[in-house]
Amino acid sequence: MTDVVDSDELLRRIQRGRACAEQEERAWRARSEALEPTDPAGAREAAVRRLAYEAVLRVLDEILTPGRHAEVG
Repeated sequence: MTDVVDSDELLRRIQRGRACAEQEERAWRARSEALEPTDPAGAREAAVRRLAYEAVLRVLDEILTPGRHAEVG
């Protein structure tokens, strides 16, 4: 990565990344729910992927709005 970007561009990129992660989380949630009755193993894999995207969302949320979110655990 050799591009030099200003803080506004960095913020826009983080926001786009967060929007993408949110979309993926919703897609994997729907897939998990759809597969539950017919393919339990596939539903579990989709649920794991959904959890991964939820973690990404929590990290990006903390970057975008530090301290706003309650600590977990």
